[in-house]
Amino acid sequence: MAGPGVPLRVVSYNIHSQRDDTAALAEVVRAAEPDVVIVQEGPRRFRWRQKCASLADSFGLVVAAGGLPALGNLLLVSLRVRVLATRCRRYSLTPGRHLRGAAYAECLAGGARFLLAGSHLSTDPAERPAQATAFKRELAAATLPVVAGADLNEGPDGPAWRTVAAGLTDTAVAADRADRHTFPCADPRRRIDAVFVDPRIDVVDYDVVDSPRTRRASDHFPILVDLLLPAAG
Repeated sequence: MAGPGVPLRVVSYNIHSQRDDTAALAEVVRAAEPDVVIVQEGPRRFRWRQKCASLADSFGLVVAAGGLPALGNLLLVSLRVRVLATRCRRYSLTPGRHLRGAAYAECLAGGARFLLAGSHLSTDPAERPAQATAFKRELAAATLPVVAGADLNEGPDGPAWRTVAAGLTDTAVAADRADRHTFPCADPRRRIDAVFVDPRIDVVDYDVVDSPRTRRASDHFPILVDLLLPAAG
């Protein structure tokens, strides 16, 4: 990447619908001091707007996009990040199948524009490929550098993972930490959560945060990634 980059700290986190230790959850995110948080299993039902705002406030952040319109996918940002435009998508639904969606936000940080995106694919392997294709369609159409976090519910050898990852950088691989498992916290043995970025973005650091607090906060570990966005100009 030519010229100085703009730092961006990203957390991608399946918060298990806040069914675990919510105080620990807030402590985990606040300690990371992220610029953006990509949430899976965020509020999506009764009073979801209020609940999304409360969750964001507990993290010291504000809501950018998501919630019910994105079926629980939620994008949160710090005051350092300006949100320029947002949209939410729901994947094509078949009666009796799982509801899934995605959230997208065009953002500006330190003069660098980027597309922030998040999704959570089905636990059903028959449903995931079509969902991955729908999520990827939006990412592939983006002209801005992409920062995408997702719970893919399968590992890197799966077809849905390969669909989403195509043409993007797997931040774990870039940091030589693809051996770090993200799920389940009680017995971590799978890497089903990921952050993918545009090849124009540099991966500075990557971590799967395994600590006593993260083991209380959710059934997934959070991913923490430090990036350098391409500077404008």
